[in-house]
Amino acid sequence: MSLRLRTITREEHLAFIRTRPSASHMQVPSWGDVKSEWRTESIGWLDESDQLVGAGLVLYRQLPKLKRYLAYLPEGPVIDWFDRDLGRWLDPMLAHLKSQGAFSVKMGPPVVIRRWNAPTIKEAIAGGQAKRLRDLEPDWYEPRAFELAERLRKSGWLQGEDGGAGFGDVQPRYVFQVPLANRSLDDVQKGFNQLWRRNIKKAEKSGVEVVQGGYEDLAVFHKLYVVTAERDHFTPRPLSYFQQMWTALTAEDPNRMRLYLAYHEGEPLAATTMLTVGEHVWYSYGASANHKREVKPSNAIQWRMMRDSYALGGSIYDLRGISDTLDEDDHLFGLIQFKVGTGGQAAEYVGEWDFPLNKLLHKALDIYMSRR
Repeated sequence: MSLRLRTITREEHLAFIRTRPSASHMQVPSWGDVKSEWRTESIGWLDESDQLVGAGLVLYRQLPKLKRYLAYLPEGPVIDWFDRDLGRWLDPMLAHLKSQGAFSVKMGPPVVIRRWNAPTIKEAIAGGQAKRLRDLEPDWYEPRAFELAERLRKSGWLQGEDGGAGFGDVQPRYVFQVPLANRSLDDVQKGFNQLWRRNIKKAEKSGVEVVQGGYEDLAVFHKLYVVTAERDHFTPRPLSYFQQMWTALTAEDPNRMRLYLAYHEGEPLAATTMLTVGEHVWYSYGASANHKREVKPSNAIQWRMMRDSYALGGSIYDLRGISDTLDEDDHLFGLIQFKVGTGGQAAEYVGEWDFPLNKLLHKALDIYMSRR
């Protein structure tokens, strides 16, 4: 059965997303308003009865001085990735994007290929058995995801030599997730390691109070975020970015973005943002002060977000990106170490894939990006 692709309205796009149990927060129409430096378009696949059966948010980034674009579908599109006839989805998409002036297409199929449970990772770290997640036998894998990767390769889609490990991709290939479905909150807390449970209790005894904030509290979050950026050596986004994000996302759905702040004796010590689409909840941005870390505001705020995710009907609490390193000497090791304490799972996605519609311009972009 063939599929037809056309530009769809925001309303059509959002209505389709609402029929899905899960879709990336980067594949909702309002994400295009957050990424205002890109031109955006919602595209939809229709079956023979004119029913919308797939959708995607495309971000177009223009090449300097040329009316040619990189077309990017972050963590998308939302289609049937396990359809054996993948061409009926991707061929019309490529033809459409080429007609829009795209010279290259980048997409990130939202398909998990492997999962490792926290005990497996902890045992590997303790025993020094492996330096990387990929060296470990997974606790679960999806055979159809391997078939998908093979189909993409055969169709001319390209992936980096290392398969996009760690932070090489625009979006992380490895993430850490805490399953909430078919578990009680007691089950979730029992999955925490001793340090996490102790830190949550310490925060409670110390009088750390976690509150849900609003638009006016973004300035408090941003001050802590700038402190965090200085400490962790990254370039912070301006306050206006978060204000724009709040306005765009909450206009679409009041629970799409939430802000949490952890106070101790009236002083803000940590702050986080949380994003929700359907049953999938993400810890998005985190920030913390350099002092009073002994009262453990970061553990308190995470536990509050997990409880609220559960109350919202979430099936996954997603702590987002990790490196795949298990090497304690690696500067990125602390990320996985903190997140493994939640008792969740490391998940590997099939990664991001590129299709060069114009090989010369695509190669020029590759060279430019490698020099940045």
